[in-house]
Amino acid sequence: MELTDFNMDFFSLKGKNAIVTGGNGGLGQAFCMALAKAGANILVPSLQDDDGTTQKLIESCGVEYKFMQADITAEGECKRVVDECVTTWGSVDILVNCAGISINEQDVTKYGRTQWDKMVAVNLTAAFEMIHESCKYMIKQESGKIINIASLFSFLGGQWSPAYAATKHGIVGLTKSMCDELAQWNIQVNAIAPGYYATPLTAETRKDEKRNAEILAHIPANRWGWTADLMGATVFLSSSASDYVNGTVLTVDGGYLMR
Repeated sequence: MELTDFNMDFFSLKGKNAIVTGGNGGLGQAFCMALAKAGANILVPSLQDDDGTTQKLIESCGVEYKFMQADITAEGECKRVVDECVTTWGSVDILVNCAGISINEQDVTKYGRTQWDKMVAVNLTAAFEMIHESCKYMIKQESGKIINIASLFSFLGGQWSPAYAATKHGIVGLTKSMCDELAQWNIQVNAIAPGYYATPLTAETRKDEKRNAEILAHIPANRWGWTADLMGATVFLSSSASDYVNGTVLTVDGGYLMR
């Protein structure tokens, strides 16, 4: 490709079809909106739908939205989700593995297999299964974009949350492994590692003046992230503009890891 061949259409996702696990709330909603604004249809598998907000936001972009009730930790569910996307729209072009949970605030003597197994199932095994099923179609079409959602805990320790830290380290390993294998079919596998974001889940932390100040002191941007801050990275890694970007972990953290 020559320099003059590149244009802004490389960022377009018009006609593409995306699956975003955990896409109807929190950070997942931002991933969905980014893809929808760029032109992609969105399928969101989750245990339950929201109040209709996500659907309204997505459809306002002129694309289609489909919610599918599914437990992606259950046997056969990931295949059912991917097959539904292909049946509905004809292909699966983009997969965003966003679904995740965090069970923490217990020291290692109390943190047992119950918490560990549940978090590994949602945060890591389900991501592997979604890739496993999606890549079967992506290989046939010789194209695809897979984005795994990592975390700052992909690089740091995790006091009182060993399973969360382990699964997020695992997401990075999964990203690199799958990149190495799937690149031959023009499938790019990357990860986004968000930093500290202002969401309902972090509301109590932000109200704690001492803890809030400690976090801000560690962020060169001197603010919590807005969910919209994730949208540019999402479009980039989902589009043809990133065809030679593979196996990378893009931190969107306001510089947290640099300090």
